[in-house]
Amino acid sequence: MPSVPPPRAVFAMDPVHLPLLFPAPLLARLRQAVDIDPAVVVRDFTDPGVTEVLSRAEVLITGWGCPRLGEDVLTAAPRLRAVLHAAGSVRSLVGEALWKRGVAVSSAVTGNAVPVAEYTLAMILLAGKDVFAHRERFRATHARPAAAQTAATGNLGRRVGVVGASRVGRRLLELLRPHDFEILLHDPYVDAAGASALGARWLPLEALLAGSDIVTLHAPDIPGTRHLLNRERLALIRDGGVLVNTSRGALVDHAALTDELVAGRLGAILDVTEPEPLPPDSPLYTLPNVFLTPHVAGSLGNELERLGHIVCEELDRLAAGLPLAHQVHHADLTRVA
Repeated sequence: MPSVPPPRAVFAMDPVHLPLLFPAPLLARLRQAVDIDPAVVVRDFTDPGVTEVLSRAEVLITGWGCPRLGEDVLTAAPRLRAVLHAAGSVRSLVGEALWKRGVAVSSAVTGNAVPVAEYTLAMILLAGKDVFAHRERFRATHARPAAAQTAATGNLGRRVGVVGASRVGRRLLELLRPHDFEILLHDPYVDAAGASALGARWLPLEALLAGSDIVTLHAPDIPGTRHLLNRERLALIRDGGVLVNTSRGALVDHAALTDELVAGRLGAILDVTEPEPLPPDSPLYTLPNVFLTPHVAGSLGNELERLGHIVCEELDRLAAGLPLAHQVHHADLTRVA
């Protein structure tokens, strides 16, 4: 019997990411599973030149820089049956029309959660040691800190409040477990028993904020979580507390946070902000109690290859007629990120 030809696939992303997502050995593995031309990387679905490419596509391999997959894309790609996203959340990528057609959607968000959780753990440990304040004082004085300046320093028994048992949140909980922290968790979809199974103690959000030394955000960016930490909730965090945000800037009322930081009542480690980037005159760039990074917690450099591996594994499952291991369902996007 004649062999069945492999499915046609198309890359749709910013081409700058392609060689890091799929270095040569991984690209060779991918090309064994699908018929794909690595020289064709779609960034604009309205370009007349991609019409024929889309008309034959059964699988889209997407990534950062891919436009939203709306009705126009489905019309141009009548054979499309799977979208494999070599990045994080598909929330801004997938339109209602795609869900209605029943196209299978997979995301490498679990792979992207790894470096975000690692970054967050590192920042929590550094914040607990008050490393950023010690650095500022050392720059100014060139002297070792006095005993009084280290009395409140250390990670033994420090309370870490995790807001959101998302994939990043759960991975972070795993990484926090070997350390001598008291871990608190708030997530509306996790109860006390579920939190205990994750190694944490469940608390209502307000109680978590009031009871934590360090608060770290891992909730999804949906309308219901916009400014989840508003002025009133930020005021609940104890004096000297630290807020870590590696999720989305929209979770925090940044005007209220800026007031707290300028006053020096709180510290913050922010990899995401609202807006992003902040205006050039924002005081957060220069405040000594703020550590600001340009959205680098997620996969960068050689970490991108982890996402490419997940896509290749999903293609193997498609070829074998197995369910996708990292499939995303419409209902998932109203819950965790």
